[in-house]
Amino acid sequence: MLKKDRWRLILVVVVVAAALLFVFPIRGRIRLGLDLKGGAHILLQAKGTAENPLTDDSVERLLAVLRNRIDQYGVTEPVIQREGKDRVIVDLPGVADPEAALELIGKTALLEFRHVYESTGTVPPGPQRPNYDTEDEFLEAQARWEAVRGQFDRAAEEMRLKAEKDPDKVLARSEEGEAYLLGRAYVGGKDLEDAKTGFDNLGRPIVTLKFSSKGAKLFDEATAANVGRQIAICLDNKVISAPVVQERISGGNAQISGRFSTAEAQRLAIMLRAGALPVAVEILENRSVGPTLGSDSINSGVRAGLVGAVLVLIFMLIYYRILGLAADAALVVCMLLVFAGLIGFRATLTLPGIAGIILTLGMAVDGNILIYERMREEIAGGKTPQAAVDSGFRKALTTILDANITTLIAAAVLFYFGTGPVRGFAVTLSIGIVAGVFSAVVVTRALLHLFQSRGRGRVAAVPSGSRGKRR
Repeated sequence: MLKKDRWRLILVVVVVAAALLFVFPIRGRIRLGLDLKGGAHILLQAKGTAENPLTDDSVERLLAVLRNRIDQYGVTEPVIQREGKDRVIVDLPGVADPEAALELIGKTALLEFRHVYESTGTVPPGPQRPNYDTEDEFLEAQARWEAVRGQFDRAAEEMRLKAEKDPDKVLARSEEGEAYLLGRAYVGGKDLEDAKTGFDNLGRPIVTLKFSSKGAKLFDEATAANVGRQIAICLDNKVISAPVVQERISGGNAQISGRFSTAEAQRLAIMLRAGALPVAVEILENRSVGPTLGSDSINSGVRAGLVGAVLVLIFMLIYYRILGLAADAALVVCMLLVFAGLIGFRATLTLPGIAGIILTLGMAVDGNILIYERMREEIAGGKTPQAAVDSGFRKALTTILDANITTLIAAAVLFYFGTGPVRGFAVTLSIGIVAGVFSAVVVTRALLHLFQSRGRGRVAAVPSGSRGKRR
């Protein structure tokens, strides 16, 4: 074996060893797309208003805010893409709680600290029949409660009329039904610098806020002017809480407390950090893809890949004999490098991606066939096996590179213009092309020279039925 052939063999051993260490154990190392892992598919429609019309810029900003929110939510390889003029598709692989994700991406998250003119208070809960001994007692309690509720309703109606007459006033309600007549916003979400979850001294979830320098100054002025009075904390025109300001708050820090769970507090913090949606959105479709369907897709794809690989391996062994053994070993190395590439580039494997792997099988073997047929011609021309191997690789290299580079260009175009599964197919195919060329040009050549140096037959022999003569 020549020195350059030994270096080629050492390179193959090093690459294969590194790939083995990188790939195994393979379970859980490859990211799966929505069609394989399951998750949520959501279709949104952006809606403009007279004050905030729908434009290309507002839709692009909507995409940016959605992407920021979803990235912070921790979804692996989400797909967020525009469809048409005013629609957005969001695919969230592996999301266990689609409703929570829908709440995260569907809320506008417009945070405001507003002046409180007046409020109705909270309507007490209605009487429950089991708490009363007789029907008459229950009916009397029911009548008293309805009278109280009527007072609250009349007060809320008076507030509504005031809000209609004065454009600087708005009517908002809390989750408990309490109505608030609110004035101007002292400070808003645009003045936030950070939002995090925490717990108060009673262990209840809260959201801590940190304002920017401008926001800190505005918040300081607002609390100084409202000591002993309420300031309403509003999210999307709903009052989360309306605490009474006990003292002036400087330093630009505040907190939001309410009747929400830890998960709800975390989602609220994410929405506030990511910013408000530039336009309102409407949920047109919310469809879940179950993990069972994904598992069936994986099993079908793997089964198809294994059957195709076995048939290719058998054909190469039967037709090319010892040459087929080298080609089969190179094909195994190619598949190993494909999976190592998927893990290394943190690519998402989709069902079309599995199709790309299967296509790679055929393309990798095609390179070996081109080389072997060139070798056949060299043997028929009277060259020695060693010379036939070198000449066959040299003459087939241009054809192999031409074919694979043009395919790689097509894959690049698919990746640039495509979305979702189309991109997954392009990435898998690109990795497979590079791995296939390396396997055919480097791995196969190193194995053939190794076989020749060990005297394992005439490795450049022509398959049975050929017109060439054996030497």
